[in-house]
Amino acid sequence: MNTIDQNTHSFTQEILPKKNHQVPYISMVSPVYQSEYLIDELVERISKSVSIITDCFEVILVEDGSVDESWKKIEENCKKDGRIKGIKLSRNFGQHSAITAGIEAAAGQWIVVMDCDLQDRPEEIVNLYQKAQEGYDIVLASRFERHDTLAKRISSKLFYRVLSYLSGTKYDSSIANFGIYHKKVIDSILKMQENIRYFPAMMNWVGFDRVSIPVQHAKRPQGQSSYNFKKQISLAVDIILAYSDKPLRLIVGLGLLISLFAFIFAGVIAIKYFAGQIHLIGYASLITSLCFFSGVMVTVLGVVGLYIGKIFAGIKKRPIYLINKKVN
Repeated sequence: MNTIDQNTHSFTQEILPKKNHQVPYISMVSPVYQSEYLIDELVERISKSVSIITDCFEVILVEDGSVDESWKKIEENCKKDGRIKGIKLSRNFGQHSAITAGIEAAAGQWIVVMDCDLQDRPEEIVNLYQKAQEGYDIVLASRFERHDTLAKRISSKLFYRVLSYLSGTKYDSSIANFGIYHKKVIDSILKMQENIRYFPAMMNWVGFDRVSIPVQHAKRPQGQSSYNFKKQISLAVDIILAYSDKPLRLIVGLGLLISLFAFIFAGVIAIKYFAGQIHLIGYASLITSLCFFSGVMVTVLGVVGLYIGKIFAGIKKRPIYLINKKVN
């Protein structure tokens, strides 16, 4: 792993512009949910790490409808340092909508997106930034050793495998939101006005030069992840419906396969009938066929209905998020 050494200071001094406290050079964006006991440490560690690169930075904390005292903690930190900025959404819109709110407010030339649970280590920001200076627009953090429960790791791998297959885009389970992005990448992502937001999928779609580097993944200091298996399934369904038509293509393939088997079966029955081998058509086979094809039809209608539902939600053109309060 790369470490922060004495050469870091000379490295950053050579490539950074003159300090201008009115225009941040780096913007940190972190969605916050149910994390009141982590915010103080989060802000302290981010500020300490980014200060190695530049004093011209901002930390944007987007409170996503928490029911604890997260917003109060954000306000306290904003009062201590004007570079800390708070956005309180009117309700819980979801992690990726909160990220959208944060990156829209970000003014830096480089934007870092990371979760607030401190499993993404703020100390890795310097390594991400240094790699970006080699000419990359996107540098992603690859967690080479995840400190999650066994159930979480298994469900995560299953989630990304299914998502990769059905969405037609390869996703790495070791990579999430944590990374550093050039302003032009973020501006391109913000042009995408989909109602269903999933930051990694949007980032993959826009392209640009990218690379991933291995980073240390920390244990969760407190609480449990809000992404349980049920939410992962719901998120996967939304992403697949929003970014891929592969389920419809699979259904078409299934329909053609069933038709082929039905045609073959009909031929076999006809041959047996004219050969005098069939005298009475079986009741059980008829009922079984009816149940099977009824199930297939309901499944097809259900998948098509899901797509229509997402289209209906999209044409309403409701805002991706609503802001209740801002600080700094």
